[in-house]
Amino acid sequence: MFTGIITAVGSIVALEALGGTTQFGKRLTICCPANYLADVGLGDSIALNGACMTVTTLNPAANTFTVDVSAESLSKTAGLDAIGTINLEKAMRANDRLGGHLVSGHVDGIGHVSHFAQLGESWDLRVVAPTDMAKYLAYKGSITINGVSLTVNRVLDIAQGCEVSINLIPHTVENTALSRLAVGSSVNLEVDLIARYVERMLSHSNTVSS
Repeated sequence: MFTGIITAVGSIVALEALGGTTQFGKRLTICCPANYLADVGLGDSIALNGACMTVTTLNPAANTFTVDVSAESLSKTAGLDAIGTINLEKAMRANDRLGGHLVSGHVDGIGHVSHFAQLGESWDLRVVAPTDMAKYLAYKGSITINGVSLTVNRVLDIAQGCEVSINLIPHTVENTALSRLAVGSSVNLEVDLIARYVERMLSHSNTVSS
């Protein structure tokens, strides 16, 4: 489990194909800030842009680690198939504060940035989510965008899907990779875990009743 509170900004610095066809995944080498790996062990979970991955090798001296990403995961996520900057979060411990909201690290869909501009001291970020995610998105509800726990300020159902508006405070822009987004950027989305369970309970109840 995660909280959506980013613990570091890192970079994918190398990609290695795990096989000769597109059915194989890739091995990613991640570079992170000094001492970030001090409490990380092999097999630990770290979320990359909101996608939970398993640490397969560690090189603390070089501040790097690797993860193996399957072809299925690559097809269902954004930003993990090329060299670039990413958000990192270590898995939550039982005694940690829940600073954001409950995040599983399982990407529910890929959204696209429709607007990103400064508004006063903050930034107005709007993302169009797939239509099938609309039922989980609500005013003042929680959403995870590239691993960052955020509060929805507005929900608008449009032909292309469901557009959510987010207000990013300067701290979030300065301490995550969201500052590198632009109109058209693809982002990983995870809906609120509780909303997902509520939807399942309601749909199951209606099925049984009918």
